[in-house]
Amino acid sequence: MKKEQAAPVPFQGFGRLRQPEAGIDPSSIGATRQIVDRIVGKLLFLVALFAIVTVFFIIVFLLRDGYQIVLETGVWDFLTGPDWNPAGHDPAYGVFPLIVGTVLVTALAMVIAGPLSICTAIYIAEIAGPRTREVIKPAVELLAGIPSVVYGFFGLILLTDWIRIAFDQPSGSSWLAGSILLAIMAIPTITSVAEDAVSSVPREFREGSLALGATHWQTIRRVVVPGALSGISAAIILGMGRAIGETMAVLMITGNAAVIPDPIYDVFSPVRTLTGTLGIEMGEVAFGSTHYHALFGVAAVLLFITLAINSAARVIITRIQGTQGTARPTPSGRVKTATRGSVPYRALTAAASRITHAASAPFGRLLPPRASQRCAFLLISLSVAIVIAALGVILFEIVVNGAGAISWEFLTGSPRDLGRAGGIFPAIVGTFYLVGGALAVALPLGIATAVYLIEYTAETPLTRSIRAAVDLLNGTPSIVFGLFGFAFLVLFMGFGVSLIAGQITLGLMILPTIIRTTEEALRSIPGSLREGSYALGATKWQTISRVVLPPALPGILTGAILSIGRAAGETAPIMFTAAIFSSRFLPSSLTEPVMALPYHLFVLTTTIPGAATQSYGTAFVLLLLVLTIYLAAILVRRRYHRETVM
Repeated sequence: MKKEQAAPVPFQGFGRLRQPEAGIDPSSIGATRQIVDRIVGKLLFLVALFAIVTVFFIIVFLLRDGYQIVLETGVWDFLTGPDWNPAGHDPAYGVFPLIVGTVLVTALAMVIAGPLSICTAIYIAEIAGPRTREVIKPAVELLAGIPSVVYGFFGLILLTDWIRIAFDQPSGSSWLAGSILLAIMAIPTITSVAEDAVSSVPREFREGSLALGATHWQTIRRVVVPGALSGISAAIILGMGRAIGETMAVLMITGNAAVIPDPIYDVFSPVRTLTGTLGIEMGEVAFGSTHYHALFGVAAVLLFITLAINSAARVIITRIQGTQGTARPTPSGRVKTATRGSVPYRALTAAASRITHAASAPFGRLLPPRASQRCAFLLISLSVAIVIAALGVILFEIVVNGAGAISWEFLTGSPRDLGRAGGIFPAIVGTFYLVGGALAVALPLGIATAVYLIEYTAETPLTRSIRAAVDLLNGTPSIVFGLFGFAFLVLFMGFGVSLIAGQITLGLMILPTIIRTTEEALRSIPGSLREGSYALGATKWQTISRVVLPPALPGILTGAILSIGRAAGETAPIMFTAAIFSSRFLPSSLTEPVMALPYHLFVLTTTIPGAATQSYGTAFVLLLLVLTIYLAAILVRRRYHRETVM
């Protein structure tokens, strides 16, 4: 006797998607769902345009307040004037020394950071084992999590003294100090992008090189690195953009003298950068004065330089994705014909003859291949050790000296005696207020924009424009966000220096991070899930909300956590919009100013003598807060990656 087959279990994935009740026309339900779909699509489209509108407003307000200096001095005199002295008897508004200072500091930083970052990327992608990689990569990422004001504090306390003593200089605040610190800050950006480029070179090209008799180092040097050269170039360009846009660190340790070094190679000369000028002078300038308009002109110059650099990097990365994206094996394991035009393929074919020639010419090289490989790997390992040592020294200095300042009174009390005594409780709570408000602004806008870009549109000119606007926002220096918030929110909208002005400014700053991480999370969801949902009768919005978003939630959460960490550590965007140095009470409304840990540390370090203990304690609390947030993001990402692999 045959067993009765169990009735098929009905699909339960959509929760409330039930059969229509008796007396209800199914066609009317379908029409209603289609209307909801269209409404949601239009709303998401409007939200996605917000990125373009924001970029437009930033440029408009900078030009609106900056063009008057051009009318007074002329574009050429403003850009090439040899003197910047707005407070002199005869005020001078030439930004050429500021541009030169910015270029010099950034160039030397790239000379230092470039080799270290590329070697670290090669080590992570090609040499390190899985366990070593799981240690080195998060350690490098933690460098990105250290707030810039903490870098500046470390540089002012330790680095400048080391330069002064080691090189017998009257002052360590110099071009060299700024470049070393910017190099450390740029290493995570360059390493991350360069590692992606190196990892994107298809494995079959490595195997082909090894099959020709090349050593591991010859394969890396003659096949992998040439194949990833465009990506490495983009990484360095992005690192330049990161360095040029930095404010607090260079403001604190470069000496801030608006002079051109004489001779030009004098690395111990003080210099002043575009960002440092804005950070120093904007808080003291009279509204509507010539000096005020000149500073907005400086901001416009800075914005256009960074936009040009980041646009160049974006073009290079787009070309890499277009050429290397086809360099993948077919299901049968054979390489597609399209890969013959790819960069790694050309690198492999060009390297083949060189490898063969090197193998047959024993006197054509200084070292045997194996010895050369050992030397190269030793230098690469030394570069990684330098990067890790930089992280260790910074953490050791802050933790050892800051932990002693921690007490119950310090964590729960209010500042006294200009911050030399008392606690930092209002600054801790104020930081959380700012971060929470920024997240409330950016999270819904960022998720909605990413959903529209991934789920509702194909690759169109409008989509490319929105993504370009997001990239430009992501490359905009934080001090420019601060000036935009000051001009638009504080002055034009009449918010004044207030909590809400700081929250909106920080929200705009972290918006690109949330959009990008959400996009990547949505792309990771297989298309078959969407197709299965449509086949069961779900609409697009039902598919997105109940099938796509739930599994993408860990990636979205990672982006939110990273955004929290960045917002908590930023000083420049809140200097002119929200922050005050000292307050005994918490803000009672959104229209009041607020204390914040980064700004409190900056003022303690640069303005208040005799506050070293409180400065170390504040730096320790801020560092612990931000690094805990970044560690949480790393752990969430690692767990999510393991679940997807399994």
